[in-house]
Amino acid sequence: MIKTDHAHLYVAAFSHKGMKEGKINEDRYGISSYQFSEADSTPVLFAIVADGIGGHLAGEVAAEMVVNHISQTVAESNGDAPLETIAIAVDAANEAVVQLAADDEKKQGMGATCVCAWMVDNRLYAGYVGDSRLYLMRGATIQQLSNDHTWIQEALDKGVITPEQARTHPNQHVIRRYIGSSPAPDVDFRLRMASDQSDEAMLNHQGMPLQPGDTLLLCSDGLTDLVWNDEILEIVRSHKDLRAAAQALIALANERGGHDNITVVLLGVPENFRKPPSKKLPLGWLIAGAVALLAILGFGIAFLWYFLHPVVNPTPTMSVPIVQPSETLILPTETPLPTVTLAPTLTPTPRPTLGPTYTPWPTNTPEE
Repeated sequence: MIKTDHAHLYVAAFSHKGMKEGKINEDRYGISSYQFSEADSTPVLFAIVADGIGGHLAGEVAAEMVVNHISQTVAESNGDAPLETIAIAVDAANEAVVQLAADDEKKQGMGATCVCAWMVDNRLYAGYVGDSRLYLMRGATIQQLSNDHTWIQEALDKGVITPEQARTHPNQHVIRRYIGSSPAPDVDFRLRMASDQSDEAMLNHQGMPLQPGDTLLLCSDGLTDLVWNDEILEIVRSHKDLRAAAQALIALANERGGHDNITVVLLGVPENFRKPPSKKLPLGWLIAGAVALLAILGFGIAFLWYFLHPVVNPTPTMSVPIVQPSETLILPTETPLPTVTLAPTLTPTPRPTLGPTYTPWPTNTPEE
């Protein structure tokens, strides 16, 4: 793939260490945009969030390695097989983290969770390991697409505890799957669109088309531990653009204690993205068609009149008007894809118009 300067989606990304004194930021994220080739300008966007684990055991090193290894593998691919590429990239990142931990005893026990979103034009492909989450906001609904690889989620699935109990359970942060483990973790490609879906149904959502106005959220658990899903939706939909929404999400988590690092990546589909062409014929075509039809009829009538009513003058002449269409016809062309360098005009709609903010990869310097 060929790297490009601008994304075809709206993008906003922020990371904060949280409010806990002495805590460093172990979260990392990356965002990059491409097109398939010189001959194929299909736009591609790849986003990843990694949450380091291990505390003093270099969790931030593991998270940065994960973001860099996976993003580099994606950049070097041809873009034809997103899921296979993500699986290969995670496996390579896991091997690198395990090897570094084995070589340096100060880094033993380090690891990271991650969530990846790969947009090819308007189609979503995603994979994840651990409890960093992926959400889809569509209209007035929010859906967690990813499934947490935690003790809590397993207990919820089996009905051992209730969602209310899960919020304060002492095993809340026991992770069952992470990068840096041996054997290497399997990447989860299930995308949950409803609570009662089978694994096969969730896998079939890969490559699903997003709609104009949809918003994706990739985040670390520092956000979702303290801000509930309905609050996330309200904040995103009530702010004028994605940048303001991302900052508001982090601010709310910090107001409620900010006990962990908080990373937010928002990807918005522009309202005018891939609108289907109108089925109505343009006015110019209608007028030109009517003029052409009248011209044909005129020629036909004149032809019949000439042969059915010959004139005495041996050198008759017949004047035929030259028909000119009433306006120049312009064949319809495909509307160019929007770029994030153009800020859309704000309009009073139920959902806010999302202002473009592009963050190139790698951006691994967290905000303090």
